[in-house]
Amino acid sequence: MKRTLEGLTILDFTQVAAGPACTMMLADRGAEVIKVESPAGDLGRQLGPPWQNGQSVIFMALNRNKRSIVLDLKSGQDLETARRLMARADVVVESFRPGVMQRLGLGYETARGLKSDLIYCSISAYGQHGAERHKPGVDGIVQAASGLMSVCGVPGGEPSKVQAPVIDMSTGILAAFAIQDALLHRAATGEGQWLDVSMYASAMQLQQTSLASYLSTGEVPEPCGSAAPYSAPNEAYPTSDGWIMVAAYHPQRWEAFCQLLGCPGLAADTRFTTSNERVLNRRALAEIVGPAMRRKTTRQWLELLESADIICAPVADYAAVTASAAFAQGRYAARFRHKEAGEVAVIGPYDVEAGGRRCAHGLMPSPGLGEHTQEILSDLAGSGFAGAAAPAGKGVPLP
Repeated sequence: MKRTLEGLTILDFTQVAAGPACTMMLADRGAEVIKVESPAGDLGRQLGPPWQNGQSVIFMALNRNKRSIVLDLKSGQDLETARRLMARADVVVESFRPGVMQRLGLGYETARGLKSDLIYCSISAYGQHGAERHKPGVDGIVQAASGLMSVCGVPGGEPSKVQAPVIDMSTGILAAFAIQDALLHRAATGEGQWLDVSMYASAMQLQQTSLASYLSTGEVPEPCGSAAPYSAPNEAYPTSDGWIMVAAYHPQRWEAFCQLLGCPGLAADTRFTTSNERVLNRRALAEIVGPAMRRKTTRQWLELLESADIICAPVADYAAVTASAAFAQGRYAARFRHKEAGEVAVIGPYDVEAGGRRCAHGLMPSPGLGEHTQEILSDLAGSGFAGAAAPAGKGVPLP
């Protein structure tokens, strides 16, 4: 992976998931990330299970390649230290509720006064402006508020969410993208800027096709399980020993699928002639396809479908995924040694360069709370500022 951000300093006031995901991605690309924590620490350190030797796996997965300093931002001395760090940073990322950083004396106007070309990224649930701005939010709450939860699950079932924290992760990606865009702008103009990245906005971006469909038709979509609402067959079917996802909605693949099912006349059925008609008659189609699919094992169907160039995949659990050739060949798993947790396995940085070697530079483990406080203060002292470690005390408000 190219360390394209090497030489840049990111001051990280984020916690839990969305913000730490953003700064982790920047650290993976070579930026120096200084994680500022209250004496109580990032709330993410308390997320679990799972735990590994008492350490949160969730926290360790999102905070590699960072250094941690403890500052009590309600202490005048530590607040001054934070301002000094801002004056030396290229980027500040914070994820408090709108207004908190301003009340602490660390808002954008203050930061810009310390360094005119600073890029300041605020991550929040609903953005820095508007009626919802003061509301807190986490991944599941925004999945609910954004409509995403309404289209997950099965017809007639209880509300369901995407179990992976997709809003947190997509917000982190959106913020990292915005920061890199702002860095390009600064390189061209010398200007810094304030970036407003919200989890709600990220959820809107995730639902481009779904919301566009609603805005076009005015029809409120309902959950449809594994099925795609815009094409059929494009869903998971039961086999004799599991489940397989099949996407056979292109005309040639649909006809080939009918042949493999042993139902050659199905392609001529007027209810199923086109993908649009198959979507409208999805339930009737499933009543025919389902029993036919149950006659063979998942492996048998994979061989038949792949031989006919029909797009398919088994519905794999994590044990199967991590044991797969694709996972091994992609070298998705990376490891670092944590001084308390021991060896920790995570999903490593994604290298987009064709033929690139993942994690060639290695990973620095997630930091202990305040692990680098004295080291960072020494760096500041070397630049003409002497600070002191934060005393124990109350942390800043939760985001």
